[in-house]
Amino acid sequence: MELLKDFNPFDIFDREAARLDRFFAGLDEAGWERPSRCAGWSVRDVLGHLAGEELYNHACLDGDVQDLLTRLARAGVSGFNDFNEWSVRQRRGKPVEEVLEEWRERNGETRRRMRALGPDGLLDTMAGPYPAGRQAFHYDSEYATHADDVGAPVAEEEIDDRTAWRVAVGRFALAEQEAKVQVEQTAEQIWAAVDGVNATLSYPEFVEATVGRLGGDSRLDPRIVSALRCLA
Repeated sequence: MELLKDFNPFDIFDREAARLDRFFAGLDEAGWERPSRCAGWSVRDVLGHLAGEELYNHACLDGDVQDLLTRLARAGVSGFNDFNEWSVRQRRGKPVEEVLEEWRERNGETRRRMRALGPDGLLDTMAGPYPAGRQAFHYDSEYATHADDVGAPVAEEEIDDRTAWRVAVGRFALAEQEAKVQVEQTAEQIWAAVDGVNATLSYPEFVEATVGRLGGDSRLDPRIVSALRCLA
């Protein structure tokens, strides 16, 4: 956890949730229907995904992940991608105000309960018991990514600190997964190497690589792109 020691995952979670809430609250009908960076999903669909994901988040907190997986399997839902699409479909016919309130209430509970557990408190996850602090960092990354996906504004004075923690979380996730890519960080950039190829990335480019948002026109070797993806 040395990479993450300077960051509070629960404070970041609160900030990124607040960013999304402010953005969602200001949308008109056209804004909700605008395409996001998530293939096939509108901005509204991203909200539906976030709301649906709380089913899993609460199962982690309640210690009944396996029960949830069993119930989903009975409904023909298997795997995270299938669960995500199912969550979005379940909410497309609901008033968007209802989905927004669902997400606000359930995510607010998730954030409160995780903070109460503290960094070392254990959650029940698909991978087994896992510290709440580390799980919060994963949620932080996902929320920041989806905020960017829908175009939620980031104030200029936030950019450097936000990029710094996202670089740290990306490096942590690569190490946690024992990724084969070699990564070294300097004061201004990231050097990455895998399978005999290497590249130098800016911090923002590294962040986009770790969350799979580089786009098809990336200058990077596909092996580097694939090796660096480590977060949802």
